Amino acid sequence: MDILTCQLTPFMANCFVIRDHGEAIVIDPGAAPPELLREVRDCRVRMIVNTHGHCDHCGGNGAMIEATGADLACHRDDLELLRAIEAQGAMFGVPFPPSPEPSRFLAAGDAVTVGGTTLDIRHVPGHSPGHIALVGDGLVFVGDVLFAGSIGRTDLPGGDHNQLLRSIATELLTLPDDTAVYSGHGPVTTIGEERESNPYLVGLCTP
Repeated sequence: MDILTCQLTPFMANCFVIRDHGEAIVIDPGAAPPELLREVRDCRVRMIVNTHGHCDHCGGNGAMIEATGADLACHRDDLELLRAIEAQGAMFGVPFPPSPEPSRFLAAGDAVTVGGTTLDIRHVPGHSPGHIALVGDGLVFVGDVLFAGSIGRTDLPGGDHNQLLRSIATELLTLPDDTAVYSGHGPVTTIGEERESNPYLVGLCTP
């Protein structure tokens, strides 16, 4: 399995391309610049996945679908946000094109497969109502739930701070400490590092 990270949009959002045995999935294309499209041109793109419906993670959906013909998937509870990414961008003075409608909804217990790699879906609301994480063998893609030294903001529509902390405690901190955490912004970290040093997680207990 090969993981490529592209920082996109003025918000420096991480887009991840996972390639395995000639197949690929694209996680959170905030935009679709030529350099990103080149990375998947020789692959069968199985799916485009939005961890959540914020504009900086979904703005490239349309262009990626046009270029690859792949299905678009997200959680049903973020559909309202996905449909409003133009308005979201306007709030920050950054234009984003509308997103196509998803062709599949992902929920807790579902799985996404690319080549020989399977990623299990966990529902991690708090940053947004329908936020999901994708858990693989020794890694997790967490979108904007957890960062190196920080956590997702909860002051946007649909955010809930207490719910976010519950999601982190029950769905992320229950993973092994050596699990690599691929966040929606910033560098890769690990569950163990965040458990020990993240100031927002002090006193947060796992079930």
